[in-house]
Amino acid sequence: AIAWSPHQSNLLVSGGGTADRCIRFWNTTNGHQLNSVDTGSQVCNLAWSKNVNELVSTHGYSQNQIMVWKYPSLAKVATLTGHSMRVLYLAMSPDGQTIVTGAGDETLRFWNVFPSMKTPVSI
Repeated sequence: AIAWSPHQSNLLVSGGGTADRCIRFWNTTNGHQLNSVDTGSQVCNLAWSKNVNELVSTHGYSQNQIMVWKYPSLAKVATLTGHSMRVLYLAMSPDGQTIVTGAGDETLRFWNVFPSMKTPVSI
């Protein structure tokens, strides 16, 4: 799994397989690894939110779940469960608010992960 950050032009994220289980953050200008996080399970997909500096990862063995991470702190914002097999597919809606995931259990699930922020109206 691999994804460019829409917020920082030289930031690339990659995810490892069943044995590695890590998400790694790379500076593509100099090739250095900036940070990494051990997710505890196979990393299948990665996608950045285009609205906030957060990353969605989908996972296979052994957790079969979706995680949302804040960058650069790598704090886990959410853990989404509902698939019984590897989460193989991930797509972001055009407005950047919803993701859809597909798994080996032949299910699609829709998640409102990045709801729009309501701005207060001045009177």
